Amino acid sequence: MNKVKDDIKFEASSKFQENLPTSSDDLLMRLDQWNIKYKCYNHPPLRTVDESKKYQENVLNLNPFGAHIKNLYLRDHKKNNFLFVSEQDQKIDLKKLSAIMLTGRLSFGSPERLFEFLGVKPGAVTPFSMINGVKNNVKLFFDLDLKSYDKIFAHPLVNDRTLEVSMADLKIFFKKINVDINWIDSQQLG
Repeated sequence: MNKVKDDIKFEASSKFQENLPTSSDDLLMRLDQWNIKYKCYNHPPLRTVDESKKYQENVLNLNPFGAHIKNLYLRDHKKNNFLFVSEQDQKIDLKKLSAIMLTGRLSFGSPERLFEFLGVKPGAVTPFSMINGVKNNVKLFFDLDLKSYDKIFAHPLVNDRTLEVSMADLKIFFKKINVDINWIDSQQLG
């Protein structure tokens, strides 16, 4: 049983990207075609915010104008799907978040539903997964605090790569795939 759980963890790396509805390489090709500028960092698989922080401290320039994010795939009791993106250290109370988002009770989506609706594996959830989520009616919510950053760091559908991309270019990406960002004031979550 543990071997199955361990295999799920490792399936989020680029080694397995051909099993995704949209591969990381395909995403990068589209970003290039759309003239979206990014810097790609290759690294060992990073599955959690804590693992990512260790990498950030040792390798990435901790630029105060760049946001390291966490991404929550959520569902409500009516089986509506949401992706919530915030700064990695933001504390999230799902009860308060559901009230702000005007949804029913929120819970985390299963790994199977994550793959079905966003086309990624656990550990690789990212705003870029909306390239798949838009077709599945996933709604995107961003923490309003992210507007204060010039850049964000996000996985490109796999967890052994990180993209540094400007917020302006990320908004171009969302426009290209016809996704609207719903902004939430994180001050209401505390």
